[in-house]
Amino acid sequence: MEENNTSFERLRKSIIDMAVESWRFRRVFEKAMSKLNAGDSSKYVSQFAWFIKKVDAALENAGLRIVNVEGQYFDVGMAVTPLNMDDFDTHDRLFVEQMIEPIIMDAESVVKTGTVILGRADG
Repeated sequence: MEENNTSFERLRKSIIDMAVESWRFRRVFEKAMSKLNAGDSSKYVSQFAWFIKKVDAALENAGLRIVNVEGQYFDVGMAVTPLNMDDFDTHDRLFVEQMIEPIIMDAESVVKTGTVILGRADG
């Protein structure tokens, strides 16, 4: 029984690691596609959309999902680690400017916390 649990956890961790790496790669891919003209990039964008759909399906089959809090106001209770928190005062109103790594959740709880870059909200 313990061996089955260990095997399950290894597989689950592998799926989570692949999902996080696909998230990181998405950023690089979007940047590269922005340098191409629309005609050249459209084929690649649709292929990448298919890839992301497959990653999401694999996560769903494993009972997992990605949570993206990009653009939301930052709250200290969020399941994220801000990389640049020291750049702000305690009274600043902050928002999640960029997610470096996504939050991964199962049906009940956070499985992996995200990593974010914060920005100062206007007003």
